[in-house]
Amino acid sequence: MDHVIPFGSLNAFSHFCFNETVIQKHMETEALYYRLGKKNLDLLVERFYDLVFVNPQISHLFKNDKEEIKGKQRLFLSQFLGGPALYSDKYGHPRMRARHMPHTITETDAIAWLHCMSQAIGTLPVSEELKDELFARFPSTAMFMVNKEEN
Repeated sequence: MDHVIPFGSLNAFSHFCFNETVIQKHMETEALYYRLGKKNLDLLVERFYDLVFVNPQISHLFKNDKEEIKGKQRLFLSQFLGGPALYSDKYGHPRMRARHMPHTITETDAIAWLHCMSQAIGTLPVSEELKDELFARFPSTAMFMVNKEEN
């Protein structure tokens, strides 16, 4: 007969069996955020918004203070890529679709956003494998923001 550990006991069990420092180190080497690194994340945000702010299809969606937009994106991406929950700590649950709902976003807009992200990722000084893995995180989220059909 298998021994089942009650869910509530799992935390105590893991503390007994594993060193938290070892677990944290493992998480930091596995999560995309840590493999990408904060410096490259910052570079990604800068290069991405350099493209977005001049993109004729989507620049109109970004009317707030540009530095505030970039700051929120850094916080969100840290969390989205498996790093610290910086966005939630400051602003609460991301609720990305709800936060984007006031803006009309079409599939063409989402594709333009993804194109900018792809270009920005392509400039990063990381392996092609890591670039591919990073980009793969965005298409489903970008398409989830679509809230208006094309005319």
